[in-house]
Amino acid sequence: MIDEDGGATQARREAATPVIPPVGDAPRPIPPLPGPVRGQKIGDYMQSRPVYVVWEITMKCDQPCQHCGSRAGHSRPTELSTEEARRVAASLAPLGTREVVLIGGEAYLRTDVHEIIEVLAKSGIRVIMQTGGRNLSLERATSLRDAGLSAVGVSIDGPAMVHDRLRGNLGSHRAAIQALDNAASVGLAVTSNTQINRLNHDKLRETAAELRRHKVQSWQVQLTTPMGRAADRPEWILEPWRVVDVIDTLADIQKQAAAEYRGGIPFNVFANNNVGYFGPHEQILRSRPGGPEAHWRGCQAGMQSMGIESDGTVKACPSLPTSPYAGGNVLDLPLEQIWQESPEVRFTRDRDTSELWGFCKTCYYADVCRAGCSWTAHVTLGKRGNNPFCYHRVIQLRKKGVRETLVQKERAPNEPYDYGRFEIVEEPLPAPVADVPAAE
Repeated sequence: MIDEDGGATQARREAATPVIPPVGDAPRPIPPLPGPVRGQKIGDYMQSRPVYVVWEITMKCDQPCQHCGSRAGHSRPTELSTEEARRVAASLAPLGTREVVLIGGEAYLRTDVHEIIEVLAKSGIRVIMQTGGRNLSLERATSLRDAGLSAVGVSIDGPAMVHDRLRGNLGSHRAAIQALDNAASVGLAVTSNTQINRLNHDKLRETAAELRRHKVQSWQVQLTTPMGRAADRPEWILEPWRVVDVIDTLADIQKQAAAEYRGGIPFNVFANNNVGYFGPHEQILRSRPGGPEAHWRGCQAGMQSMGIESDGTVKACPSLPTSPYAGGNVLDLPLEQIWQESPEVRFTRDRDTSELWGFCKTCYYADVCRAGCSWTAHVTLGKRGNNPFCYHRVIQLRKKGVRETLVQKERAPNEPYDYGRFEIVEEPLPAPVADVPAAE
């Protein structure tokens, strides 16, 4: 189910405190939240370590999501055995891992998931599960909590009509909302992730309002990218020029939530790695209340994050397409060796700006941004180094009277984590629609 937390979240980035207007006689500031377990510490900057790991423990899934990047459904024929999975779980803490997100497919469908959670939790790692929530019953949530699970993120892709269409499953939205409530009722922290595409980009306010009603603490948003089944639906991929309206809306939602804060746990909008870059809302959308100011600092894949597929394949980020980014397998090499030595895993540690091309090569922010999210750039254009889904880029092109669209040139080959190829086409901005006087 690699639709969420897809770009190995940059939640390591800390953030600025939102500005809170007065409430009643005096302002009520949002209190600082505890620093995230995966938040970067001084030692993390001195030596790259997989602080944050997203682990696909099975490809088996109970929903036919139409935008699923991994094309999940059936288990892989060579998924790690229980003993192999336990060895991987035990090897993470010594590498410096502090947080693991279990995904699928649908992670709770793996019969030994409780054993995996228990090994991780007992080693001091915070364990989270990202789920579509189709069958996250109260009993299942309780058993996962008892095994050591700390939090659940439930995918909500908009109101019921849109969500169910994207998930390919009537009733999926209702079940996902119930999953949020079930997890919260047994004491698990609840968050939600949303993919943004042409079906739901105009329903973000409605989605945020629903999540707030169900006590979601953090709402992670990301763009749907053309990988896996989503690559088969090019008409769903957001046009690059629309990212400005999307990001403006998300920032407005965040400001409104801050203004309406009345105590308790605040609602936080968090921009995932492929939402950006360098527009006026960087700090607001990459924030944790009470933290220092922050902005996009380039793809962190293989620096503080790592992805593991259910057959033991290791990648620098869970969302990256497997074919060009498979860095080795835990059944063949020690995980530490893969992390330290694999060129595919350490590419962000070794690269420079020479790989940039197109607009990104000439951009003012090139040295820092490095073309934004590597995953999004690669599965869209066939290689990283140029990324049209960029706030700054859209604005700069708009000043020249042009905008970019995408045209599909190659289809994906119908394999897990696959992608095709699009080309960027510049077109003139449409002429403004003149006001038409009302008929008398």
